Amino acid sequence: MNEVLIVPKENMGRNFIPLEYLPGGKDEYYQRNKQSTPPESGWRNLRSEEIERLVKNDNTADNWDDLLVTDQFDPRLIQNTKFFGLVRIGRLRNVIIQHHDLRMPCGISNSLIISCDIGDDVAIHNVHYLAHYIIGDRNILFNIQEMHTTDHAKFGNGILKEGEPEKVRTWIDLMNETGCRQVLPFDGMIPADAYLWAKYVDDKSLQARLKEITQAGMDHRRGYYGTTGNNCVVKNSLILKDVKIGAHCYIKGANKLKNLTINSSEKEPTQIGEGVELVNGIIGYGCHIFYGCKAVKFILGDHSNLKYGARLINSFLGDNSTISCCEVLNNLIFPAHEQHHNNSFLVASVVMGQSNIAAGATIGSNHNSRANDNEIQAGRGFWPGLCTSLKHSSRFASFVLLSKGDYPAELDIPLPFSLLNNNVSKYRLEVMPAFWWMYNMYALIRNSWKFLSRDNRENKLQHVEFETFAPDTIEEIIHARRLLEIWTARASLRNGGKPDEKTGEDELAGLGKELLSGNEEVINGLEVLGERMENTKRKSLILKPYRGYHAYEEMLHYYAMKNLLEYMRTNPRATFSSMSRKLAGEREKNWVNLGGQIMKERDLDQLRSDIGNGKLKSWKEIHKRYDSLWEDYPLEKQKHAYATLCEIYGTDQLTVSDWLAALDRAVRIQEYVNEQVYHTRKKDYENPFRQATFRNMDEMSAAIGTIDENSFIVQVRRETTEFREMVEKIRKRG
Repeated sequence: MNEVLIVPKENMGRNFIPLEYLPGGKDEYYQRNKQSTPPESGWRNLRSEEIERLVKNDNTADNWDDLLVTDQFDPRLIQNTKFFGLVRIGRLRNVIIQHHDLRMPCGISNSLIISCDIGDDVAIHNVHYLAHYIIGDRNILFNIQEMHTTDHAKFGNGILKEGEPEKVRTWIDLMNETGCRQVLPFDGMIPADAYLWAKYVDDKSLQARLKEITQAGMDHRRGYYGTTGNNCVVKNSLILKDVKIGAHCYIKGANKLKNLTINSSEKEPTQIGEGVELVNGIIGYGCHIFYGCKAVKFILGDHSNLKYGARLINSFLGDNSTISCCEVLNNLIFPAHEQHHNNSFLVASVVMGQSNIAAGATIGSNHNSRANDNEIQAGRGFWPGLCTSLKHSSRFASFVLLSKGDYPAELDIPLPFSLLNNNVSKYRLEVMPAFWWMYNMYALIRNSWKFLSRDNRENKLQHVEFETFAPDTIEEIIHARRLLEIWTARASLRNGGKPDEKTGEDELAGLGKELLSGNEEVINGLEVLGERMENTKRKSLILKPYRGYHAYEEMLHYYAMKNLLEYMRTNPRATFSSMSRKLAGEREKNWVNLGGQIMKERDLDQLRSDIGNGKLKSWKEIHKRYDSLWEDYPLEKQKHAYATLCEIYGTDQLTVSDWLAALDRAVRIQEYVNEQVYHTRKKDYENPFRQATFRNMDEMSAAIGTIDENSFIVQVRRETTEFREMVEKIRKRG
């Protein structure tokens, strides 16, 4: 409605809840009274001399009887302010309140206050329109144009209030621009919830129940006031409408904040800075949003950041993530995502965390066909290089690293930890499996430590697997080894002039395994081609298939033994025999990354069923199920590790000699990891081009230190020593 209307004066500060939505026997303040905590001494009416002082200070009220105060009230501290409706003011003393270098006298001046509750020791100055808010203790509100709440405020939640049509409901279109995967945002939503909702769109009962659960999870009645928690500062800002603000939040210079929940606390304060415009969103604890960022229809996980003009639209950014400068549309991004550069673009994707998008990357180029754009699905550890361009629809296994290039067609890369290269001169796609293990060990091993050390969340609602090697990535490795076996066998048959059309995959895998267990020179003489990896007719060449195949096996062994040794460490009385009895069983092959939490697919299917049939009736109960599965996860991972070791040794049950051999090999692999962490980092110190900017080695050492001083290298050396010692102790247990 664009009309400007003339309304009765008595509506100013009154009739907040329309009569048709006011429950019988309730007044318009019944919701407000539930939200607001009265002072211990209660509120009282003004005394005549207090009214006189207020009038002398150029204050007005439509009814002085509706201005209530406490026994600690100094009327001299209120100047040139207009009051309408019921306004209740807490303790007001002649003291100074300070935040950083800003010092403000407690009191109210040059403001318009409409039907608000104001806490103790608050400074409100130059607030031109403050309506229907409950202001916490020790707040500073300074230089604000407009700050008010409507009777139908939803504070960013995707619910409807009484009498509202379905068309006004706020959905977030995740993973796809068409809206086919839309979800309803709510305060407390985590990436697991969003993925559960957005991914399984074919589960109609699940979809219906999640909508019902979300709507039922919040009061649909009208009349809630906006709130600010204790110790909040809002200054030099233009418009705040229907915003719920948590304690210790700091807002400075914002242009527009509308329909938001801003979570904040003393231990995890959220900050919003200059030029920011945020509409229809949920902001997690400990977030920072600065310098001209724009976000519409979004959720920001705890301890995530938007900086330097970033644009986030129809997207969920998971915990511990940072986006700067770039444009991000219609995405579901799991925790620990980094995207720092002005000209990068990410659209219509699910990125499963621990990811990094480089400058110039265009992930999901728009309108590359006559149909609506589709999606990109990237496993955790996704890392496209500088100026990388990708097309929908594409899928990537975990920890795929893409070299710089304009990839001309859709991709499906099932080989984890691989390096992808668009070789234009030879007109082929090149994929090097296990690249991280062979050539980038420092970054690979550091990843788990880095993400865990940066996780500063107080309340870890979203459970996250930060270990690089976990059941999800391990199953990808096992699948990748089978593909390499099949592709190597076909290469051998082609090389010998024999057709392979009638050869079954199991037979091919057996032949390939035999070849890959033999002479590396034989494999190097073959042209091993990947299949169905790119939607073109050009070749997809597998680089160094022999080394990649065996590197994958070392990775499997490394994962298995790390988890089995952890079992022995946490069970000091365990022996190999008792461990085998506890952990033996068929290997669980199907795992799901649910927002960062790894779980068995059948557990997720049971969860979906329990939601669909009404067994789980609320998001609280759903989150409790997540918690239960997370508690079981360490043992489930150890069972999977045992089965993986059995897979390596080609048996259903390990023998003592297998175990002793595995212990010896584990030490050798840990020594290799230690050595490669050092050498892959040493290249950076010995590179003559990196040395070129320094006058001499003394300057270089002063600027970046020496490799032997590198804290992570020192840490890995210490862990390797401890690993050897632990293996010796476990060997003696028998």
